[in-house]
Amino acid sequence: MKKILIVAAATGLMSLAACNTPAANNTAENVADAMEAEADNMEMMADNATNEVVEDAAENAADNLEAAADNVAG
Repeated sequence: MKKILIVAAATGLMSLAACNTPAANNTAENVADAMEAEADNMEMMADNATNEVVEDAAENAADNLEAAADNVAG
C-alpha cells in the first residue's frame, strides 16, 4: 500500500511540474505519453504486488490511467 501512495504522490508532483513548462511541451500527445508510461509503471507494480488487494488496486489504477490517456490523445 505504501508503494501505491508513493507512486500516486510522484504522479501528482509530475503533473505539477508539467504546469511549469512552456506551453509547447504540454501538447496532448506528450501528456498522453506520460500517462501511458505511468500506467505501465502501475502494471509493473501490480505484477510485483505481495497480495491480491494491492495487485487489483494497481491494475485498476493502470486501466484508469490508460483510459484517461486515450481521452487526452483524442
